Amino acid sequence: MIHLRRRIVSLLLQLESHVPHAVVISPLISLRRAVSATAPASPKPFAVEEYLVATCGLTRAQAAKASGKLSHLRSPSRPDAVLAFLSGLGVSRPDIAATVAADPGLLCASVEKNLARRVAELGDLGISRSQIARLLPLATNTFRSCSLATNLGFWLPVLGSFEKILNCLKINSSILSASLEKVVKPNLALLKECGMDASDIASSSNLYSRRLFTLNPSYLRDAVARAEELGLDRRSRMFRYALLAVAFTSKESVATKLRILDGLGFSRDDFLLIVRRAPKILSLSEKKIRRTVEFLKRDIGLEERYIAQRPALFTYSLERRLLPRHHLLKVLRAKGLLNCELDYYRTATVGEEEFVQRFVDPYKDHIPGLAEAYASRCFAKLNGVASLLGL
Repeated sequence: MIHLRRRIVSLLLQLESHVPHAVVISPLISLRRAVSATAPASPKPFAVEEYLVATCGLTRAQAAKASGKLSHLRSPSRPDAVLAFLSGLGVSRPDIAATVAADPGLLCASVEKNLARRVAELGDLGISRSQIARLLPLATNTFRSCSLATNLGFWLPVLGSFEKILNCLKINSSILSASLEKVVKPNLALLKECGMDASDIASSSNLYSRRLFTLNPSYLRDAVARAEELGLDRRSRMFRYALLAVAFTSKESVATKLRILDGLGFSRDDFLLIVRRAPKILSLSEKKIRRTVEFLKRDIGLEERYIAQRPALFTYSLERRLLPRHHLLKVLRAKGLLNCELDYYRTATVGEEEFVQRFVDPYKDHIPGLAEAYASRCFAKLNGVASLLGL
């Protein structure tokens, strides 16, 4: 058929060279139309965005964002193979959707040459298929890297368990992609000099601590130096908290907080004392610091030195702890039910159960509604009770 088509076109072109153009143009057009009519129809273009929504479970917004990285796909054959592989691995549909949204390129990966190899390498480390299924949505595009098994094999003994690796990945997905030699190992060595064990960091309640592992090493060294400039020794118990605070707080922010406390009557020595005893203050907002100090000085009548020596007061919620307790004690005094002198710091920092036993339960029958108002942890309601009592 192709040979015949070429022969006909050749003859018509020869004819065109011997006769007027107007005579020949019509047969040529007719031939093209006839050939076009008999040619097979072009396949329907692969609708990537629709595939991402209907087959992968992405939202419209996610699919629109991801489709640009998959515009070269002409058929669903490779994505179908990837999805079948992930499903066979035990990855849930929501996790598949999350993984594809984070790493659309995964759908273009070769199952045989890439994904199956990664799974086999992780299996050699003793990681089960169910664990790999949990790892995939956290590792994102790192999962396709040939260094995955090497990096994971490094972290397993360092952190102590596969679960700790997953917990770290939830906050810091870079731990499986950062250079071990240039970033991770220098950072771990420095943290160890500061008395900080990697396994303990991974278990810390401060989620940001996991990001220390992959900070730029020069930045981490600078953060250690800044913490020491605040008067904290590397081996002190509070150093790790100070390091976390300065590592994720800019120098300008620290200087601003110093100026705020200076404007509120605190000396530089007071500031350094506060930071050494409660480094967390560096992570607090300027509004939180200012409101807490104003409350402690204006409403409670505390002096700057008293506050500086007890900086834990900054760490408690003003709305849910300091104010409710202050108003409750104020009501008790106004009703003549509390005549003894109390140390404010003690009443503010004592455990909740003990506070209720000492200052709520004995008086709940004397002042109807007071216990409920306190339990609500709502200043507005406490203030309303105080108003009802004529305070």
